[in-house]
Amino acid sequence: MISRALAVVLLAGVSFPAAAQQFSDNKVKIGILNDQSGVYADFGGKWSYEAAKMAVEDFGGKVKGVPIEVVTADHQNKADIASNIARQWYDTEQVDAIMELTTSSVALAVQGISQEKKKIDIVTGAATSDLTGKSCSPYGFHWAYDTHALAVGTGGALVQQGGDTWFFLTADYAFGYSLEEQTSKFVTSKGGKVLGSVRHPLATTDYSSFLLQAQSSGAKVIGLANAGLDTANAIKQAAEFGIVAGGQRMAALLFTLAEVHGLGLEAAQGLTLTEGFYWDRDDQSRAWAKKFFDRTGRMPNMIQAGTYSAVLQYLKAVDKAGTDETEAVAKNLHEMPVEDVFARGGKVGANGRMIHDMYLMEVKKPSESKQPWDYYKVLATIPGDEAYIKPAESGCPLVK
Repeated sequence: MISRALAVVLLAGVSFPAAAQQFSDNKVKIGILNDQSGVYADFGGKWSYEAAKMAVEDFGGKVKGVPIEVVTADHQNKADIASNIARQWYDTEQVDAIMELTTSSVALAVQGISQEKKKIDIVTGAATSDLTGKSCSPYGFHWAYDTHALAVGTGGALVQQGGDTWFFLTADYAFGYSLEEQTSKFVTSKGGKVLGSVRHPLATTDYSSFLLQAQSSGAKVIGLANAGLDTANAIKQAAEFGIVAGGQRMAALLFTLAEVHGLGLEAAQGLTLTEGFYWDRDDQSRAWAKKFFDRTGRMPNMIQAGTYSAVLQYLKAVDKAGTDETEAVAKNLHEMPVEDVFARGGKVGANGRMIHDMYLMEVKKPSESKQPWDYYKVLATIPGDEAYIKPAESGCPLVK
C-alpha cells in the first residue's frame, strides 16, 4: 500500500499543466539570426529583434500557458558563423525556430541545417527565391519578399515606363545573381534589352570602376542588384559621376525605407523600388508603426514588419497545434491564412512561400515630404499571385 507521503510526491510529479507536457523544455524559444554590425545592420538588425519581441508581447507572452523566449545573434554575413550558431541553438540551447536570416547564403545554409534537425525556419531578411525553389524544405518558409517579386515590381514597371535598356551592378553572391537573372528575364519579356553587367564584392566602398562601365554602356537604367549600404554607396557615388544628371536612371532592386532614410531624400529622390510593406499604408499600419517608432526611434521597413508577422504567425500555429512539435506546427503554417499588419489575405504555398501583395514605390522629392519618414509614393499594388512564382513552377521538389 502506498503511503500518504509517497502518494503526495507521486502526484506532485505529474501535476504540471497538460499543455506544458506538449512543449519541449516547457517553453517556446525563437532565435532571430541576422546581420547586426555590417552592411545590413539597418536593413534588419536589432530592429528585427525588437519587432519579434513586439509580436511576442502582442500575443500575450505565453502560448497555452507556456512562456515564449526570443534570443538573437549576429551572423556577420558569414554562412559558417551562422551555421555554427544555428547548430548550437538547436543542439544545446533549446531553440525551436530560427527567423530573419539576412543574406541569402546564410539563409540557404541555415535552412539546410533546420531541415536536417527537423526545425522550422522562417526567412524574412534574405531574398533568393531558391529558398522556396530548388532548396525548399518541408520546414522552411519565406515570408517578406524574394528576388522574383522584386524583379516583377521594379524591373517590369520601368520597362513599361520607357526604361528598355539595362546594365546591372550586381553583388557577387547568390542573392545578387538571382536578382539580376530574374530581373533580366522580366526586362526582356517586356521587350527590353540587357546591355551588360558587372559584379562587385559584398561591402565594396569604391564603385568608381563599376559605375564607369555602367555609364559608358549607355543603358537607360542601371539596375543595382545589391542591398543595404552597398546600394546606398553606389547611389551616392553615381551622383558624383553625374549619372542621373546625364539622363540615366538608377533602379534600386532591393532598397527599403531604412536605406532611404540613411541616404536622405536629396540623394534618393526619384528612385523606383519595391517593398512588401509601407508604414503609411493605412490606419492599421500607422498605428502599429507608431508603437515600433516609440521603442526604436525609427519607422519599420518590410524586413522588420515581416519579422513581426512571421513570429506572430508561428505563435498562432503553435497555439493551434497545442505543441511546438515541428511537423504539427509546419502543417498549420502551410494551412493557416495570414492576416495581420504586414499581410492582408496572405497564404502559404506548398513550397513554403508566403504569398502577399507587393508595392511599387517612388521616393519622394524633399519638397513632397510632409513629415519625417514620409518618403514614398505608392505607384502600384502588385497582387501576390502576380508577384510570386506559382509553387508548381518554382522547382521545389516537394510540390507535386
